[in-house]
Amino acid sequence: MDKRTDSKVSIKAVINAPLEKVWKYWTEPDHITMWNHASDDWHSPFAENDLKAGGKFLSRMEARDGSFGFDFTGVYDEVRLYEHIAYTLEDGRKVKIDFIAREGNTEIMESFDAETTNSIKQQQQGWQAILDNFKKYTEGLCKSN
Repeated sequence: MDKRTDSKVSIKAVINAPLEKVWKYWTEPDHITMWNHASDDWHSPFAENDLKAGGKFLSRMEARDGSFGFDFTGVYDEVRLYEHIAYTLEDGRKVKIDFIAREGNTEIMESFDAETTNSIKQQQQGWQAILDNFKKYTEGLCKSN
């Protein structure tokens, strides 16, 4: 089903961690399952990631109470190590993510095609919440290492 609109949504965060660590925690399934949720009542119990052009990814997203869940899936269009990831979601929407090293920190800029079910504001808030969880997770690991 095609749920694309002409609208693009953008989010960003500065992660207080070096680029190589940010990339690792963003792309490895064992890490993805630790941060890939928008709120504490959700989780991502399973992830697969074949990080290459033409490779597929899957993250299982579920409410912790078991009331709802879905697979977040897509195919990579472009992967440039430590720089850029672009992919197409199962519903045809496009996502682009840029990783920029800045004086020991890493800026992540993400943009995606909006879908038609939820408002732009809800989509931006949801995706930003996941990115904020990634920031919290990554900075926690880097602080303890």
